[in-house]
Amino acid sequence: MTHHHAHHDHDHGHSHAGHHHTPANYSRAFAIGLALNVGFVGVEVVFGYLANSVALLADAGHNLSDVLGLVLAWGASVLAQRQPSSRYTYGWRRSSILAAFLNAVFLLVVTGGLAWESIQRFSRPDEVQGGLIIVVAAIGIAINTATALMFVSGRKQDLNIRAAFSHMAADALVSAGVVLAGIGILTTRWVWLDPAFSLVISALIIGGTWQLLKDSFNLAIDAVPDAIDERAVKAYLAERPGVEQVHDLHIWGMSTTETALTAHLVIPEGHPGDAFLVHLCESLQAQFGIAHATIQIELGSANCTCTLTPTTAHP
Repeated sequence: MTHHHAHHDHDHGHSHAGHHHTPANYSRAFAIGLALNVGFVGVEVVFGYLANSVALLADAGHNLSDVLGLVLAWGASVLAQRQPSSRYTYGWRRSSILAAFLNAVFLLVVTGGLAWESIQRFSRPDEVQGGLIIVVAAIGIAINTATALMFVSGRKQDLNIRAAFSHMAADALVSAGVVLAGIGILTTRWVWLDPAFSLVISALIIGGTWQLLKDSFNLAIDAVPDAIDERAVKAYLAERPGVEQVHDLHIWGMSTTETALTAHLVIPEGHPGDAFLVHLCESLQAQFGIAHATIQIELGSANCTCTLTPTTAHP
């Protein structure tokens, strides 16, 4: 619903054209994924130690980071649905952005430690049991693939869900790499393949996590979401009937699924009415995916200039 009210010599239009929409069934996906991965981490630690395999232990460490990542993502998806209050006027929607960012940072730190351990193993290679590695990692492929598939439908709409999906999908590939290391060791007896594959695994994780880190960091500092062209939005607003100037335009992510906008429109002919604001907010939602728009209408009077009006007009 759109609201309009007077405030000093300006008019504001405010719209919530959408609602937070993290699907409720993801709670079930998170619960199943956590149960499977916690159990598998225990299996990998035990058999990685028995097989003396740094690749298996590396995969267990990565899976442990995914367990914590799933906990963060699940917690954030629940918190993001909390209703706004007098203190938290946007609710806890931003927690999903923080969870995605913390997931990326934590994953990179853990991977760095595992890569360092693998490098040290080159100078002191130990015998490993390739057959055991293959069996345990093959189980990991099945578990991680199944978990990833539970998040595949929401990965494009929600960065928080994408973080969960990316970790699980990466783990499936990582486990496949561990299987190849085991086969190589059984075939050639080259024990250095174990730390070598661990380094390859680490490189894949870092490469896959970097974009997630970048996207979540940008949202955390209120950058314009990648899916939105700020210049196109400004041009669209400037082309509305009667609009002479657009200034103080801000576009940012309220959460990993919702985008907000504020803008000042200078319309010398006077306020165009509530119907104009309703249509404008609905159009911003339909064309750009901006669900929470706040528009301030100004007349451009020389006697009452908005304090946020730029001294030099921007293109």
